[in-house]
Amino acid sequence: MKKVFCIGELLIDFVAENQGSDLSKATIFTKKPGGAPANVACAIAKLGGTSSFVGCVGNDPFGSYLLNVLKENHVDVSLAQRSKTFTTLAYVSLSENGERDFVFSRGADKELQYDSSLKKDIKGNMLHLGAATALLGGPLEKTYGRYFFDALTQGAFISFDPNFRGDLWKEEEDLFIKKCMPFIEKSHLGKFSLEEARLLSGKTDLNACCDILHEIGTKIIAITLGAEGTLLSTANSKLTIPSVSVKPVDTTGAGDAFIGCLLQQISTLKDTETILENTDLLVKMVENANKAGAITTTNFGAIPSLPTQEQLRALV
Repeated sequence: MKKVFCIGELLIDFVAENQGSDLSKATIFTKKPGGAPANVACAIAKLGGTSSFVGCVGNDPFGSYLLNVLKENHVDVSLAQRSKTFTTLAYVSLSENGERDFVFSRGADKELQYDSSLKKDIKGNMLHLGAATALLGGPLEKTYGRYFFDALTQGAFISFDPNFRGDLWKEEEDLFIKKCMPFIEKSHLGKFSLEEARLLSGKTDLNACCDILHEIGTKIIAITLGAEGTLLSTANSKLTIPSVSVKPVDTTGAGDAFIGCLLQQISTLKDTETILENTDLLVKMVENANKAGAITTTNFGAIPSLPTQEQLRALV
């Protein structure tokens, strides 16, 4: 089984309770662990895979809490770093259908420094680049790029999820698109929301979106469509794989559960390149990943809601 290295942020989600989708009216918040790469690392580990989180948290009680959560979920945190800068926070509001809105208070995640020891470890393994904050500048952006280069030179399987957050890129969407292009060009697997696929391709029709993203370079494209399922696109086929029906209460982490489940399954392959030619196997994997995403929406908080293999098998 291959190890999946997840690069980026680990943070506190303060989830507003009982206020609809208006943070200005929120008075009660619940502390939850979060951060897209950390969610993915936990999703992989809870499903029996092997994952490592590579990111930075503050040298404060929140940072200690977050690293302990990852350890409890069997994620390797030996490459995680601590900083004098305070741990990154996100304030999250939820509407009645579970959709969320974010306000970020960015902190230690941006301080991640490059560690050359990872280069040898990543050889023949897998790298997931799915940080919402990675392209915002600072040491993290440089480190992100260097690990990406290491993965390219060491023959690692590369997964990219742009995790676009409008609150972080107001009036700078063109810069975001430009910064994403090298990762789209070289990734084996790209996971996109509907909004991201349209933004990064410049198209509105989903088939056209896939064609552009393939033309740029991504070999396998998964566009998550919420309750409608996932559009899976390869060089040979495009098909929408249905999701399962659940009553969502919090969609936070659903996309991370999806990509984590997909990566865990790919990590079991002796040769990850074979997935590029085996559409039938890939479809089965996406069906499972859809289940993982659906299950995660049925409870509050991303990491606590991530499914186990037993929960996946129980959901018909």
